[in-house]
Amino acid sequence: MTDTLVLLVTLVALLVGLATGKAWERYKLQNGRWIDRRKLRESPHYILGLNFLVSNQIDLAIEELTKAAGLDTNTLEIHIILGNLYRERGQVSKAIQLHQSLLQRQKLTVLEQTYVLLCLGLDFKRGGFVDRAFQAFSDVIRLDPGNQYALVNLEKLHEEQHEWHEAHAIRKRLADVAEKPHDQAILAFLENELGLQAVREGDPEQAIRHFDTALDLNSHTVPALLNLGDVHMSQQRPMDAIAVWEQIIHTAPERAYLAFDRLADAYTKFDGPTRFLELCQRLIDANPQDWRARLALGQQSAAQGEPARALDLFFESLVHNPHALAIHQVIWRTLSTLDFNSTLVRRYIELTRHAVFYLDPHVCMRCRYRSTELLWQCPQCHEWNTFVEERIAPAEDSEETPA
Repeated sequence: MTDTLVLLVTLVALLVGLATGKAWERYKLQNGRWIDRRKLRESPHYILGLNFLVSNQIDLAIEELTKAAGLDTNTLEIHIILGNLYRERGQVSKAIQLHQSLLQRQKLTVLEQTYVLLCLGLDFKRGGFVDRAFQAFSDVIRLDPGNQYALVNLEKLHEEQHEWHEAHAIRKRLADVAEKPHDQAILAFLENELGLQAVREGDPEQAIRHFDTALDLNSHTVPALLNLGDVHMSQQRPMDAIAVWEQIIHTAPERAYLAFDRLADAYTKFDGPTRFLELCQRLIDANPQDWRARLALGQQSAAQGEPARALDLFFESLVHNPHALAIHQVIWRTLSTLDFNSTLVRRYIELTRHAVFYLDPHVCMRCRYRSTELLWQCPQCHEWNTFVEERIAPAEDSEETPA
């Protein structure tokens, strides 16, 4: 046999081997029939299941994907999706059981094992099994040290347990993996929590260091400014406190109202009420729709025995936010001091003809959770600084004139 013929036979044998390997990868003997693995993804059950999943029809998606999984019980991808769907539907124990069974499979790649462990950690977290969730996410990090999903979930678990040092360390690690502007903002909020922890432990100097660090990371961290001013005031440094609280007016004027009571009390001790009134007027000049500054001005006028002037300011606030219950409460209190003057009452009724009252609601921009107070971390999705004041659009006459 010549060298050329030997080479040709070797190449043919290699091609046959490759073809056999591809065929074995693609086909599988099941119940006496050869199953085309690739056609599993082309089955109507798989396609329908994905369509139902996209349209958020979870029950129908589970039904179709279960049928697709029946064509090949070893298909990892479909079983992972099914487990996640069980979790989303609230069947946590079923999701845990399914994902745990996948981990028992032989010859899982590191990537596959990592992803199944991540899903299992989410199952445990959803079910409230905190220790087991910690373990699952830690196992993910062991296999994939830079896995951002596992790191984020570990951080959230620490935050839920108020373990701020551990949460801060993980967020710092996330920032080192892929630094984003958002990381700095979250680190600032975590520094603020560490500062509050130091306050509770009676260590004001350590608290100040944490609050200062938070502001170095992000000067717009309003709670750090509020809390830093409180510490200065508790240490009999009112001018330092005022200077810190006034920073809110410049860095986050939409949150200036959070410092109103603090500044009003502090100003009164040194300059009387005039300085606070000037501050409110500056805010109104800068933002004519600032109803809270008008409300604060009105309350100052009422406290100084000027109910008529106060009522004018309350009515101006009402024009810019007719649904805030806080405004209506002070208006009725002031009307009572004026013996419910009929002209003023009629004016009030006209201004509120289409108003729907609510108690100063705030809504999370991420998950739509609602709160009657401003929260810095959402108790539902656990994201930081996602709450905004919710405004209800004024009702409009939408009736159409008949043709």
